Amino acid sequence: MKVILLKDVKSLGKQDDIVEVKEGYARNFLFTQNLGVPADSKNLNDVKLKKAREKKIADIKLAEAKELAEKLEKTTVKCRVKAGKDDRIFGSVSSKEIAEEMKKQNGIEIDKKKLVLPEPIKNLGSYKVTAKLHPEVTADIAVDVLPEE
Repeated sequence: MKVILLKDVKSLGKQDDIVEVKEGYARNFLFTQNLGVPADSKNLNDVKLKKAREKKIADIKLAEAKELAEKLEKTTVKCRVKAGKDDRIFGSVSSKEIAEEMKKQNGIEIDKKKLVLPEPIKNLGSYKVTAKLHPEVTADIAVDVLPEE
C-alpha cells in the first residue's frame, strides 16, 4: 500500500515522502498515530501544492536576501569609539555595535547574528565584515572604526 508520510518516521522516510508499506502497518500504526495518509489522488495533489508553495516562499526569501546584499555592499558603517595610544581602542567593536550603527546611519536593519566577525575589532582602521543573509547569499560590509571627536 502506498502512503504519504505526514511526519518523519524513523527507518521509513521523511515528511511528504511516498513509501510502500504493508497494509496492516499502515492501518494499525501510521494512520492511527497520524503519521501518514493513503496516497490517493487528492492527497498527492495536496502534497504537490504544498511543495510548490514552499518553493515559491524560498525563492522570495532568496530574492530579498540578494537585494539586501546589494544594498549592504554599497554601504559603509562608521563606528566612533574611544581610542588610546597606537590606535588601540578601549574595549572592542562587536557585531552588536555594527548592527546598531548600520540601523542609525543607513536605516538598514540587520540581525547581529548574521554578521560574521572572526574576532572582535580592537584597533582603529577599515575592516570588511561578512554578513550571511541566506545559505546562498553573503555580503561584505565596509566598517570604518574611527576615534571619537
